[in-house]
Amino acid sequence: MRISTKSRFAVTAMIDVALRENAGPVPLSDIAVRHQISISYLEQMFSKLRQHGLVESTRGPGGGYALGHRGDAITVADIIEAVEGETKTQDATEDATQALWDSLNSKMLDYMQSITLHSLATDQRAHGFQVEEAPVTNRGVFKKPAAEPLRPSTPNSVFALGQSLLARGTA
Repeated sequence: MRISTKSRFAVTAMIDVALRENAGPVPLSDIAVRHQISISYLEQMFSKLRQHGLVESTRGPGGGYALGHRGDAITVADIIEAVEGETKTQDATEDATQALWDSLNSKMLDYMQSITLHSLATDQRAHGFQVEEAPVTNRGVFKKPAAEPLRPSTPNSVFALGQSLLARGTA
């Protein structure tokens, strides 16, 4: 199993989606801003995640990505395998340490399969993470803003002008 920056970003983005699963689809632009990840990079990753059924996409206003399965059915190994692809076996003759690397890879894969997306999201909440409420945007017909009453600062008659000048002591 190969763990790269792409894998780290994919797991981070999936945790972000899992934390916000009750708020509806999560736009990639929001994930990009929160985690400083290029939106085009996220689009490539989420395309692979969608092909593997780990996320579902919703188009249009209010669209984005949601989990394709329950969070406790998605493991870190599933996410990494989706974005990294299948690991290739070595065709050349085995070297003296190949058994060591195969054993390490097997143990790492077992460990990654034991960690669910739900457990990672729960861990984030236990450490005090709070999902911020998205501002409600008014789409469509907007309500006309209420006009504030005008309070002119200039006098509205010659008499009011005279009184203001007297009050300032300039008359």
